[in-house]
Amino acid sequence: MCADSHTPVLLTEVIEALAIKPGGIYVDCTFGRGGHSKKLLEYTGLTGWVFAMDKDSEAVRVGKDIAECNPRFVIEQASYTRLSDFTKTKWTVAGECIFGRVDGVLFDLGVSSPQLADPNRGFSFMADGPLDMRMDPSTGVSAAQWLAKATEGEIKSVLRVYGEERHAGRIARTIVGERCKSPIETTGQLVELVARASPSRERNKHPATRTFQA
Repeated sequence: MCADSHTPVLLTEVIEALAIKPGGIYVDCTFGRGGHSKKLLEYTGLTGWVFAMDKDSEAVRVGKDIAECNPRFVIEQASYTRLSDFTKTKWTVAGECIFGRVDGVLFDLGVSSPQLADPNRGFSFMADGPLDMRMDPSTGVSAAQWLAKATEGEIKSVLRVYGEERHAGRIARTIVGERCKSPIETTGQLVELVARASPSRERNKHPATRTFQA
């Protein structure tokens, strides 16, 4: 069954920037829910190819639905850091690898709307759920596991560098103090701790915004 429609926010601008040509070969390195890839397939015509990759297993499931409807579309569950490997050794058109033949590559970095909307993924502070935050939940360390072992300095550094959180030190101390009493395993717990540690709040901004950004 073909996947449901999902329209990225800047879809028109992306398509214009790529200057897609019929019959071209394009790579979508962050498939998400397929909005860009489906438009690429439309613009490349009957002889074009679109190759895609994503670490998220749910995204790949959606991609495989598209592949069932279109033989010119291929998707793999992998990080875009492996782009060179796939273009050199695995992805082929007319029996030849596509390395050196690709007409355009797309990266749409960040968390997707479907990922934010799913409380089980742990990316959002708007709903309580497991504190996971992994792009691929089947591999790596979850946010809860990392918070259980990271030092106060490591937590502070991540919040300050990646979240630009001015209260990083206070939040890190609060997290370390709380985990000694009980594990921090849900987004709701983390939100409460951040709110407790934040001495002041920015108008119209949730106190946990920068922490979850990190």
